[in-house]
Amino acid sequence: MKTRFSILIMGLAIFFFFGSAKPTFSAEDTTLVINKIKIEITGLSTVGKYNCSNTFSIKDTVYINSIKKNIFNTEIKMSDFDCGNKIMTKDLQGTVKVKKFPNSTVYMTDIKPSGQNYKCNLNFLITNKTLKYKDFILYNTDKKIEGTLNLKFSDLEMEAPVKMAGLIKVKDEIVINFSLYKN
Repeated sequence: MKTRFSILIMGLAIFFFFGSAKPTFSAEDTTLVINKIKIEITGLSTVGKYNCSNTFSIKDTVYINSIKKNIFNTEIKMSDFDCGNKIMTKDLQGTVKVKKFPNSTVYMTDIKPSGQNYKCNLNFLITNKTLKYKDFILYNTDKKIEGTLNLKFSDLEMEAPVKMAGLIKVKDEIVINFSLYKN
């Protein structure tokens, strides 16, 4: 009996010593506290560049590489975008059908470190179209993490605006830059 007990104690000691029975904690667990979001939509038209943006405060915490809340989800009011002049702002709101679809949604899951940056799965809902990206790169700086989507109006099943009987045409390509500002 004494021999069995000694073998059991020795076995447990070896088990702990080699690490098989140690609880696992990731040194990579990180917390991001987001306090502000800025979204910019840029593109070209026959009369030059345009830039529409929306900045809003938000309080959210994301746990990176953790079983805790590893999700970031926010709604974006499309009526809050400003393009620098009323006509362009109204055109953007008409293009994204702001009365029928007043909000867009950004949903990030499975956020993990990737070198100095992060990777995530990104779902972006605008109008009634959801775009999905796997292993989307979020670039990390001291003050924010940011990402860029290169899209076409046709990807969103929208038509690029045309004004003045075709004299002013917006190009099909658009770029959506978003920044999540950290505390």
